[in-house]
Amino acid sequence: MSVMASTSTSTSPSGTRAHHTISEVSALTGLSAHTLRWYERIGLMPHVDRSHTGQRRFTEQDLTWLAFVGKLRLTGMPVADMVRYAELVREGDHTRDARRELLEATREDVLTRITELHDTLAVLDIKISHYGTVCGGTPS
Repeated sequence: MSVMASTSTSTSPSGTRAHHTISEVSALTGLSAHTLRWYERIGLMPHVDRSHTGQRRFTEQDLTWLAFVGKLRLTGMPVADMVRYAELVREGDHTRDARRELLEATREDVLTRITELHDTLAVLDIKISHYGTVCGGTPS
């Protein structure tokens, strides 16, 4: 996820953006406003602060969390496991072991997928080579 500079006038004491609207977060993350609201509804997002008019106000910490969730999505982690991880985070430090175990299991799944992808890549390379030489094409 890339976090672009925002045009809002709301800044923190350090001079950085204090809050982002849902449309800004959508533009920054590539996630739709619908998806962001769904993440909040299912408990994947921590409580998002609201303005006095009820508008969601996402913080830099929320953006960091969404970047992490994006990485978890790329691992293929099921949404239920992501929600469980988020619940464990909210429960506090005493859940560190359970969080680590969940991430370690996901890491093992990723390593298995990487191995499968390497094997698949090798097969593709053989086929590409075959079409490049045996079939009279140009070798790559």
